[in-house]
Amino acid sequence: MNVVVVESPAKAKTINKYLGPGYKVLASFGHVRDLPAKDGSVRPDDDFSMSWEVDAASAKRLNEIADAVKKSDGLFLATDPDREGEAISWHVLDVLKKKKVIGDKPVKRVVFNAITKKAVLDAMADPRDIDGPLVDAYLARRALDYLVGFNLSPVLWRKLPGARSAGRVQSVSLRLVCDRETEIERFVSEEYWNISALLRTPRNDTFEARLVSADGKRLQKNSITNGDQAKDIKSMLDGATYRVESIEAKPVKRNPSPPFTTSTLQQAASSRLGFSASRTMQVAQKLYEGMEIGGEVTGLITYMRTDGVQMAPEAIEAARLAIGGQFGARYVPEKPRAYSTKAKNAQEAHEAIRPTDFNRTPESVRKFLDADQFRLYDLVWKRGIASQMASADIERTTAEIEAKNQGRVAGLRAVGSVIKFDGFIAAYTEQREEIEDNSGEEEDGRLPEIRAQEMLAKEKIDASQHFTEPPPRYSEATLIKKMEELGIGRPSTYASTLATLRDRGYVAIDKRKLIPDSKGRIVTAFLENFFTRYVEYDFTASLEEKLDSISAGELNWKDVLRDFWKDFFSQIEQTKELRVSDIIDAMNEALAPLLFPERTDGSDPRVCQVCGTGKLSLKLGKYGAFIGCSNYPDCNFTRQLSADGADGEAAVAETVSFGTDPITGEDITLRSGRFGPYVQRGDGKEAKRASLPKGWTPDKMDQEKALALLNLPRDIGQHPESGKMISAGIGRYGPFLLHDGGYANLETVEDVFSIGLNRAVSVIADKASKIANGGGRGGRSTPAALKELGDHPDGGKITVRDGKYGPYVNWEKVNATLPKGKDPQSVTMEEAIALITERAAKAPAGKAKAPAKKKAAAASKTTEKAAAKPKAAAKPKTAAKAKAPAKPKASAKTKEA
Repeated sequence: MNVVVVESPAKAKTINKYLGPGYKVLASFGHVRDLPAKDGSVRPDDDFSMSWEVDAASAKRLNEIADAVKKSDGLFLATDPDREGEAISWHVLDVLKKKKVIGDKPVKRVVFNAITKKAVLDAMADPRDIDGPLVDAYLARRALDYLVGFNLSPVLWRKLPGARSAGRVQSVSLRLVCDRETEIERFVSEEYWNISALLRTPRNDTFEARLVSADGKRLQKNSITNGDQAKDIKSMLDGATYRVESIEAKPVKRNPSPPFTTSTLQQAASSRLGFSASRTMQVAQKLYEGMEIGGEVTGLITYMRTDGVQMAPEAIEAARLAIGGQFGARYVPEKPRAYSTKAKNAQEAHEAIRPTDFNRTPESVRKFLDADQFRLYDLVWKRGIASQMASADIERTTAEIEAKNQGRVAGLRAVGSVIKFDGFIAAYTEQREEIEDNSGEEEDGRLPEIRAQEMLAKEKIDASQHFTEPPPRYSEATLIKKMEELGIGRPSTYASTLATLRDRGYVAIDKRKLIPDSKGRIVTAFLENFFTRYVEYDFTASLEEKLDSISAGELNWKDVLRDFWKDFFSQIEQTKELRVSDIIDAMNEALAPLLFPERTDGSDPRVCQVCGTGKLSLKLGKYGAFIGCSNYPDCNFTRQLSADGADGEAAVAETVSFGTDPITGEDITLRSGRFGPYVQRGDGKEAKRASLPKGWTPDKMDQEKALALLNLPRDIGQHPESGKMISAGIGRYGPFLLHDGGYANLETVEDVFSIGLNRAVSVIADKASKIANGGGRGGRSTPAALKELGDHPDGGKITVRDGKYGPYVNWEKVNATLPKGKDPQSVTMEEAIALITERAAKAPAGKAKAPAKKKAAAASKTTEKAAAKPKAAAKPKTAAKAKAPAKPKASAKTKEA
């Protein structure tokens, strides 16, 4: 009997079926050990020796593997086919050697690029040894990330209170986002005009032509810069005669894009499907590991962490056969297509992401996949098969037109195209914007018949005003594309890097665009001023090249670490000499548009508006950065940095009244304090206050929302088993449920106001189950779907699920209990939508009904006291009582389990 070690338990089960009774397949569940998160885990003074730590769960799994290996004939290490997979195999083998269970047993490394029976059996028949240089590259990368993170982050904590962390790739990626924001802030919009003519042929067909020259001058996009100039040209064209100077029909070929790599899949899934990078990888992982089809678990796509664009020869041949069978012989090119990547530093060690079987069309497997899995597989299949299809033949027609009016001459151009042969577009229709356009010219629709030298009639002249726009903010997709172009990071790191930036609060996502938070910009400005080299794009890319050279066996990994550490350690030591005043001066200058935006009255934005003589400056306090006056303590003016970079716009200029509480009769007001905007009921020391949670802005507040906040914690109902009240509130770790002295985290602030009893009981039960199973204090899972009904009219899946206390319908964050006795499998889409609509109407997101006066009074002593663990929103303090504004505890990030 041979032991095979893979990463995933799902893969273990499938591969064990393929290999049969002579093998025992066990899962490592990913990495089995890592560097402890403390000083001394990597020791440069001891030739970069490392200490590895095994957690309890991994120790148990390693013991199981060791027991199996003791009784085995040999060991096959079959972790994922990338650098991380190679490292996991090395770690497992190292631990087994220390346990002295290997002896003289043969140990081999195998990689499964696809989880199909043929791919698995072929890989087992062609084993190899562990790739030493690839492991060395992993060790170098892991050591570098540790040395940067555990030496640079403490500098941030000492010099920039409130900063969370810095990292080798993370900080450079953040700089990209911040640099783009600076470009946007410095951008000066310019006016320009576009002029076009609607013309008619002698055959009464109309078409549009654009102005390209006037009075002997070629015109570019921004050549006409004001209304007077546009009006003059429009007037000339209104009275002009039009003649077709020339017609040119030119054949153009469009070639398909290569199959997906990790980054291009993440980009396409973001733009086409709205997936985040991490969601794309989650779904792709499941498609790679396999779905049960025809009674057998089969992987649908090849390994999804790769920067290679080539396919295996047998896959290309299979694709060509599938193209011929599904589209016809015309769609099969004479020769197979070969691709090479344009990405900087690409290793191309693995195949591109492709279907494992091109005859397995998306429609043929649709019933076995959920909606997200189907959509991603559909994308991979179309891109993969299109990559080996014939080029599209397009005829592009260009008409050059002359306009004359009393000696003045202008030129217009009309461009249109016709697809003569669709080629690969037949398979890849929905992704037309991703198709490579070799012409680089802008196209219109198809033109009518136009003949050279014929006269045209003018129907209308249109002059439209436009303004140049700043470069767009990065989305996850475009940031990944930029990182790949610069050679920053690797396919396996893109998703985790973006997740880190979000988790640290350095960037926020609004309408799928990445917006740097003020603390993210401050960290970037600090690093750019005092650690310039380590956030340079070229330096980071060159370090990636060295790591690639290590994996190729061309460089010694410890030599690379020595070269890096010598200069980096020197830079760290120099920061000890930095004075806080020097840092603040540098930040004030680098971030002036963020910290001191121009004022509408034209006055100096650095002058304090309260005392009139002090100078505003960045201040660094225990809870982060804020703006303060240089005349402190005589002048107590301070303000927080706004999240959107528009200084003061998110603050409350003055107290805003929302009327009176319908129960107590006290005034409800919106105010601004040192902890940011907050709502208050009544006056004096006993007034109830609540800070606005993260994501809530003053301009969107009203009486109903204010009352909802002030009436927290909110009683949801009695637990059906314990009979004790379940309440929801917002504490220092974010939104929570409280029951019988125990807490369970909620996902969003809106859940606090909308969650019903059924779901609340389920969340509490999931939390208890996680703890009982050793899953930590905060984890929980969502019940599996009993039935998928399809998409809601407003988007998002509707499913029927089984909670601990009965079945319910789920859509987004809305859960609606099924009527008593209703069979979950018999629920129709119409019934589900009706239940969801009814449930949502009872508790609209972000709002909550005010509890009865009696009930509120009775609950105030017990519920609020019990909620002391996740502290309620801190009362805003006056400027005279504190030097720096603290982050409102009510808006703190939810503590992760």
